[in-house]
Amino acid sequence: MPTVVRFIVETVERTLTEFATGLQEAAPKILTGLVFLALAYVGIRLLTRAIRRTLSAVYPAEQRLIVDLGVTIVSVFLWFGVALTLLEIFGMGEIAASLGTAAGFVALGVSYALSNMIADTVAGVYLLRDPDFNPGDEVKSDPVTGTVEAIELRKTRFRNAEGDTVVVANRDVEKKWTQLETTETASSG
Repeated sequence: MPTVVRFIVETVERTLTEFATGLQEAAPKILTGLVFLALAYVGIRLLTRAIRRTLSAVYPAEQRLIVDLGVTIVSVFLWFGVALTLLEIFGMGEIAASLGTAAGFVALGVSYALSNMIADTVAGVYLLRDPDFNPGDEVKSDPVTGTVEAIELRKTRFRNAEGDTVVVANRDVEKKWTQLETTETASSG
């Protein structure tokens, strides 16, 4: 019986000693990781604020969605980079490299799968920035002729002659549209 107790005591002592040694060896990496994470947080916050200010100066208030999208995309990329760097700091460089490569392939697949949505979003940015294409304008586009009701990032809403709302993907509108001369423009011009 005393040998079993001694065995258990020695096992617990050895486990605690190895744990303390491992903790001592890991402490510098953990401290470095925490300092890096704090600096990254401050840096990303400052950078995203600067990007938000810059984009807000370029885009008017009614196009805030574009500003939010830009800031979100930059934030995601920055935080992903921070996560990979943090793995490298903790000595898991192979895992970081694998995650980076896998993320690249996933991004490629997602961009292919969402290519129409991406095309709509890019066309929506162009339409929102176009001074000749605004809500209230009478426009002829390939699938519809009507008044522009709303321009969103992925779709544009038109009110046709019958009073129906017609929703068209921005990539289809951006391909070819014509601003029609209204009676106000025709009488003043």
